[in-house]
Amino acid sequence: MKFLDQVKVFIASGYGGPGCVSFRREKYVEFGGPDGGDGGKGGDVWAEAVDGLNTLIDYRYKQHFKAQRGINGAGANRTGADGEDVVLKVPVGTQILDENNEEVLADLTEAGMKVLLARGGRGGKGNAHFKTSRQQAPRHAQPGEEGEERWLWLRLKLIADAGLIGLPNAGKSTFLSACSRANPKIAAYPFTTLHPNLGVVDTGEGKRFVLADIPGLIEGAHEGAGIGDRFLGHIERCATLVHLVDAGGEDPVAAYDVVRGELEAYGAGLTEKPEILVLSKMETVSSERLEELKAELAGLADGDIAVVSAVTGENMRPLLYRIEAAIEGKRAADKAEAERLARGGEDDSWAP
Repeated sequence: MKFLDQVKVFIASGYGGPGCVSFRREKYVEFGGPDGGDGGKGGDVWAEAVDGLNTLIDYRYKQHFKAQRGINGAGANRTGADGEDVVLKVPVGTQILDENNEEVLADLTEAGMKVLLARGGRGGKGNAHFKTSRQQAPRHAQPGEEGEERWLWLRLKLIADAGLIGLPNAGKSTFLSACSRANPKIAAYPFTTLHPNLGVVDTGEGKRFVLADIPGLIEGAHEGAGIGDRFLGHIERCATLVHLVDAGGEDPVAAYDVVRGELEAYGAGLTEKPEILVLSKMETVSSERLEELKAELAGLADGDIAVVSAVTGENMRPLLYRIEAAIEGKRAADKAEAERLARGGEDDSWAP
């Protein structure tokens, strides 16, 4: 299945059905009177987050979605049927933005979340609605209310607990395949990964987390170099970042600085996220070289620098436990902060 994380769609809710002008005419009934029914309501347009989807490819070939109009009212006080709604099924993590792709209108972060995008027009009143003691034979009815129509952007930001970042060929896809059942494309040339890949990492005792592998970054990615930096949106929701640096690369310190510079240029708070620095491909260099690299990178990393080999599996399990602990710590801190704000911003650290 092809991956698509951004698409523009046109939506239109249904028009309301017009009311009916009708009069009751029956044999042997002396007094008839108006009996025009109301029109039906136009269909709405909804967006719903569902499980089992991880791409917006369904909206590449169909971009126009129009709900059914309400049915006209009829005589004998018959109300027209409401138009059928249209529901856009989208992956969990989809954001809905305005036509200019700037304002976020909705963020569907959980399965089952549903948001109204366009409300259908109300049905018009039939002439039976307008009868009074002074106007006993009204000959007018309301037209149906117009629906709403607009262009919207759907933008997918994958829901992952941790994200793998680094230069191309830093070993991110190999790392993901080694710790999960994901099967990303792996090859000995840059930009093998062209779209994000997700894997579920099982650390035992029923604990697991979702790990995201995004395409590699190069210097100038924020200006369009390589395949750009738009895919960084998929790690905005991550609790922690796992920064892989190729231990056998020409200049690992410069490689680290390049990626951090691109994160800063992208913004969205990525540089403020907890980061675990990992020297990958340890099997390609000597132990003395590894110690030199750890000394050179010591002042740049938050905490100890991990050294792993995804090919041989060496040191992989301790690193996964460390990633899991970082995720749990960040989620707990975010929860505590949300509870504090809900109480009005009180600081629990102070006591009388």
